[in-house]
Amino acid sequence: MQVAVISDVHANKVALDAVFADLPAVEALVCAGDVVGYNPRPADCVAALRERDVPTVMGNHDRAVASGTSFRFNSMAAAGVEHAREELDDDALAWLADLPDERTVLDGRLKLVHGHPEDPDRYTYPEEFAPKMLDSEDVLVTGHTHVQGHEEFEEGIVMNPGSVGQPRDGDPRAAYALVDLDALTVEERRVAYDVDAVADEVTAAGLPDRIGERLYEGR
Repeated sequence: MQVAVISDVHANKVALDAVFADLPAVEALVCAGDVVGYNPRPADCVAALRERDVPTVMGNHDRAVASGTSFRFNSMAAAGVEHAREELDDDALAWLADLPDERTVLDGRLKLVHGHPEDPDRYTYPEEFAPKMLDSEDVLVTGHTHVQGHEEFEEGIVMNPGSVGQPRDGDPRAAYALVDLDALTVEERRVAYDVDAVADEVTAAGLPDRIGERLYEGR
């Protein structure tokens, strides 16, 4: 079974569309959270995942938007939260609020969390991946760090598909991954997209220019 895995879309619809265009035929698509935040098109990104009925968990930006808070966020993150709350209707906000912190899918073979199985807000980088993070699932998907990577253990795979909408690993291309649940392998993929268009959208939306500028850097 081929599964496409995405995370940290962060309201970047241009990057999300590029990922969708690049996807090969898969039997499932899942998301490890932070559909909204930072970038200018939260409503379009929420709608795109809802239309495809994508199993999704709650990221910290999703929670902040749904709850109306931006506690401990920097100015860019706080601006993205406020923008999303202005752009999303009540139905979309309710969808975000109903997202779980973790979700196990595909007959228990794949678990989604945003940060870490023990703490949804904990940053867990690929070099910290460990077999003790796994429970009974074959594949544990994390997000939150925006850094793509995976580790294969005897107990299973721990992975982060990277960020669709705001990579932070020095590669500005949108990131996602393909998981083969039969072979238990991960293929990490990157897709170029029109960063200029997103930077222009950031400015037009009145968001901090730095949100668009950092997309060119993959930081």
